[in-house]
Amino acid sequence: MRDLREDADKTQTQIAEVLGTSQTMYARYERGANELPIHHLITLSKYYGVSTDYLLGLNKER
Repeated sequence: MRDLREDADKTQTQIAEVLGTSQTMYARYERGANELPIHHLITLSKYYGVSTDYLLGLNKER
């Protein structure tokens, strides 16, 4: 998730706003301290134009 965010030149705060959550909670998702809820996974998949499998690390192709 961090690589996608940085490739898009976005901050954690900007992505947290897209998800409707706090920057602190998003940072926890990004470092794996908290599990990403499915509705956030879907939102990020659509936002970045990648598959959910890619976000989950199950597929290396975007």
